[in-house]
Amino acid sequence: MTTIRIGTRGSRLALAQTGLVADLLRKTHPGAEIELVEIVTAGDRDQTSALSSGEGIGWFTSALQVALQQGEVDIAVHSYKDLPTKRPEGLVIAAVPLREDPRDALVSRDGRSDFRALPPGARVGTSSARRTAQLAAIRPDIEIVAIRGNVDTRLVKVDAGDYDAAVLALAGLKRLGLDGRATHVFGFEELVPAPAQGVLAIECRAGDGPVRDLLGAIDDPILRQTVTAERSFLATLGAGCSFPAGAYAEHFGSTLKLHGLIARDGKIVRSKMAGAAETAAGLGSTLARELMALAGM
Repeated sequence: MTTIRIGTRGSRLALAQTGLVADLLRKTHPGAEIELVEIVTAGDRDQTSALSSGEGIGWFTSALQVALQQGEVDIAVHSYKDLPTKRPEGLVIAAVPLREDPRDALVSRDGRSDFRALPPGARVGTSSARRTAQLAAIRPDIEIVAIRGNVDTRLVKVDAGDYDAAVLALAGLKRLGLDGRATHVFGFEELVPAPAQGVLAIECRAGDGPVRDLLGAIDDPILRQTVTAERSFLATLGAGCSFPAGAYAEHFGSTLKLHGLIARDGKIVRSKMAGAAETAAGLGSTLARELMALAGM
């Protein structure tokens, strides 16, 4: 079998996630030769611009997709939540193999405080408009401050006293073996996660039949349904990953239960809806339209 070139960002988390995918491919295809190709994205180069500005759509993914289109790599590993909902021509998500815990987590400077125990006026770091809106609704007394950098960089900034705490995806902490740093894990009733948070998406060229077959062996069709509902919700909003919206789907047998949230002009609207798992895309779009109407969009 020829070598499979996997495109990945060079951060410690990206490499850990790509390693998980490489291990799956080696298990399902023992003869496969795996080569990791590190690619620098716009989001890696620009560590100052606010992610919530809306200008950073595709910052962490487009360079990987260009490398795929130009034949420099055979597959690309993405954090699914970073992918724009508008799909590039000639590329497909050929496998959705893994999801880590999708919840958000607080890391506090003192290593003890949960979110509600933070002192009034505490500086809490996040660059997510979705998190910002929900955190402010729970604790309007805190100061929410933008924070950039990979997981390790953000933890260093908290430890250095630049922030009293930061909110990060629990999935990233777990994949780096740092979940012990979490002093509070937000329940879904507190913070609705970003659509597809904690999910890995494996992309390849649509016309590359052998690679698509290779990746089909590691695809999880049940997980794909839940992500389809969450991503359909986001796509119906016409929004990217920087928009203040959250969605999380759960499987109950053949039924999907989808939780959704939109924040607009200081107002948060949320709802949930259930439907047959095979109607995942329709479920997501229907819930999004319901919340858009409630939010006056």
